[in-house]
Amino acid sequence: MSDWMSTFPGYRQVLTTAKKAFGRLIQTGPTPNHVGIIMDGNRRYAKSQKIEIKEGHNLGFDTMANVLELLYESGVKCASVYAFSIENFKRSSFEVKWLMDLAKSKFQQINQHGDLARQYGIKIRILGNKKMLPPDVAKILEQTEEMTKDNTRAILNVCFPYTSRDEITNSIKCAVDESTRKNDFVIDEESLEQFLYTSEAPPLDLLVRTSGTFRLSDFLLWQCVSPDCSVVFVDKLWPAFSPWDMAKILFNWSFNKYWYGNGNGPKTSMTSTANLKLAQYSSVEEVTESSGTSGFKRFSGVATSDEEITEGSSSDIGQGDEIDTLTSGEDSDSNRKSQ
Repeated sequence: MSDWMSTFPGYRQVLTTAKKAFGRLIQTGPTPNHVGIIMDGNRRYAKSQKIEIKEGHNLGFDTMANVLELLYESGVKCASVYAFSIENFKRSSFEVKWLMDLAKSKFQQINQHGDLARQYGIKIRILGNKKMLPPDVAKILEQTEEMTKDNTRAILNVCFPYTSRDEITNSIKCAVDESTRKNDFVIDEESLEQFLYTSEAPPLDLLVRTSGTFRLSDFLLWQCVSPDCSVVFVDKLWPAFSPWDMAKILFNWSFNKYWYGNGNGPKTSMTSTANLKLAQYSSVEEVTESSGTSGFKRFSGVATSDEEITEGSSSDIGQGDEIDTLTSGEDSDSNRKSQ
């Protein structure tokens, strides 16, 4: 949707009415219960529009609010958004601090102006290793969870800070601890699922990633392997991703679910076509840290000068362009270059 249209009088009201109408339409057929979103492309969008990166993050946050409104109007019971990856701690301490401050500001806005959460009865849950967060940020997140804990209509999982590897590792540790307390406790796939961060959420039905990058960046890896989960890659950068783009994805998922029994559509030549597309992105250049320490250790113990944040590293996905989600959302796999 062109930006100039938003300046017309009554645009917001028309947009809200259209979302409600589409929501009623999509609910006449199958609707995904759980949708995951990798909100990637805020920095590149800001660079392409010649605006500050911070403004790109703010636009990404607005996009998230609009898309979530459409999802909940369509009957989606749970949405999970990738807000900050543990790998993003590998950025310089100056940049990490800036992202934390931006995230804190956004959560404070939610606490003070939680219109969307109140309107739709949304319960906000923070998923991830919260021990890694600064105390002031962790406190804001706790306040957000406390404020919405009694809402029951829908769930918003904000993954912050998160990686699937950390989630699975934590699940295994919890299962082992449980087995030491209960002799009859069996560690299997079902028991491990009980200790995942998403244990309270329904199974993942749809995973969407923007920016034309064909990888999952360590997001919901356990959840998305199900044959009932559809993975959709979109070429648009996240701030340019409109509710109408999500509406087309939902409609296509519903159509395929109704006619073919799954959101992926008929199992014909689609697999080979996807493989051809993925082959174009198969060459991935690895970027390793010479120190060998984790991103969190580097952020906690080493102060890095502002000069280390170059234009290239702040705008290229390979240096952690992603995950900005609440802070607007971008990838999270900061160790890799997508192209």
